[in-house]
Amino acid sequence: QLHLVESGGGLVQTGGSLRLACAASGRTFSDYAMGWFRQAPGREREFVASVGKTGSNKYYAHPVKGRFSISRDNAENTVYLRLNNLQPEDTAVYYCGADLLTAPQFLEASGMDYWGKGTLVTVSS
Repeated sequence: QLHLVESGGGLVQTGGSLRLACAASGRTFSDYAMGWFRQAPGREREFVASVGKTGSNKYYAHPVKGRFSISRDNAENTVYLRLNNLQPEDTAVYYCGADLLTAPQFLEASGMDYWGKGTLVTVSS
């Protein structure tokens, strides 16, 4: 079992920034591709960003490209998501997920092996 715990969410104004963290424990973190997803009220969970096992390959959903940045520190068993220029439509619960076998560019919410419980990001207009 890979245990994931997100942190760093909060309330920010439009244009503000946050850094989310997802700390992993229980299994070898570097064996997993990692992804950030988000779920707004009444909507399905959607892909935000992903990073490969070594941290070299990174992928972003179109709405966040150029504003969000994903990174990972395998020595610290943590994946990060930097959120810049936040907009009200970014308001959601943000989840990190881990996938053992799928390449990071193909991560989907329905296929992740492990999930954290999420952290809420609220952007006020």
